[in-house]
Amino acid sequence: MFKIIVLVVLGGIIVSLSGCASAASRKSDPQAEAAADAAVTEMDGDVADGRTSSTSPQKERAAQVSRGGKEPAWVTAPDAVYPQRTFVAATGYGPDRDQAEKDSLAKLIAVFGQSIQAELKTIHNYSEAVSRNKVQVSENTSVQNAVKTASEMDALIGAEIREVWFDNKRTYYAVATLEKARAKTLYTDLINANQQIIDTLLAMSDTEKYSLDGYARYRLAATIADANYVYANVLTIVDRSSGSSIPRNLTRGDDYRLEAAAITRNIPIGILIDNDRSDRIKDAFAGAIAKEGFRTGGADSRYMLRVRVTFTPVELPNQPNKFTRYVVDANFTDTYEQSVLFPFNINGREGHLTLPEAENRAFAAAEKKIGDTYSGILADYLTQLAPAKK
Repeated sequence: MFKIIVLVVLGGIIVSLSGCASAASRKSDPQAEAAADAAVTEMDGDVADGRTSSTSPQKERAAQVSRGGKEPAWVTAPDAVYPQRTFVAATGYGPDRDQAEKDSLAKLIAVFGQSIQAELKTIHNYSEAVSRNKVQVSENTSVQNAVKTASEMDALIGAEIREVWFDNKRTYYAVATLEKARAKTLYTDLINANQQIIDTLLAMSDTEKYSLDGYARYRLAATIADANYVYANVLTIVDRSSGSSIPRNLTRGDDYRLEAAAITRNIPIGILIDNDRSDRIKDAFAGAIAKEGFRTGGADSRYMLRVRVTFTPVELPNQPNKFTRYVVDANFTDTYEQSVLFPFNINGREGHLTLPEAENRAFAAAEKKIGDTYSGILADYLTQLAPAKK
């Protein structure tokens, strides 16, 4: 139908490649200096050929490690180096560089309060939507890098590791910052771009809306809206005067989810079954799809569940009981697109003194398996469903 393009940086942390640490104190002996450099470089995960350790979340480091000498002022008072009028800053520490950086980023988020910390969990879903191509990223390299980083780290957009210091004992320190002026631009542009994506997603006819594609669009819109609310809250905290730059028509993700639920109630799913008995298998499937909000439709429905049930007598030597093997094959289909959306299969074997009773038990076992599993499988499919793109 269309291609969704993200115009600006997406969820996650942007790690600047231009920052550098203060000059490190060094020994005068060149050989000792080289040995120390090699040892600390290895501990930092920076190998001479340019590779980084597997634990490092970035391919390239934002800042070089300074070590020894006088403790930097930012270790105990980040605001002394990164003033509050320009930055939000926080210092973290750990036994290695990675832990120190992660700790500083977590503490930077904590500056914004518990509500922002909780809401940032929604960014994970947003980043997942991007990584799974539910939202297509533009060719802009900085956007691609930001999206990749977002899938690896939980942090604020615009956050940077400015400096890292090793005390030459056992502790690394890192300072993470968010530059307020840059953040205001990033978050304002991101919110506006995301809102345009939502508007484009939901621009469709009623016929398009009341389909699984329409359902997927509203679910994706909800995910993007969740992220926008986080960004808007952070922007308000970073710049108290930014309220006027936030679109007034922001809608909460839960509102879109309610509309998605209403869509499912208006989508009938027909069920056609071969070899059923007193509609037992049909009723089991009908109950399962009803759990996900759908209603049962007729044979002319766009979405059809086509099911084939087979029973086969099984001869087992030295067994007085009779056994029946059952197989249920079902395909959830879109008759408009003439495609199978997802398959479903269960099978098993039941026995009794008589073959009719063995078959009855087989039906009961199939009913139970359908009731226990099919609604969950349908729910998983709907969760992974992406809007159609052309």
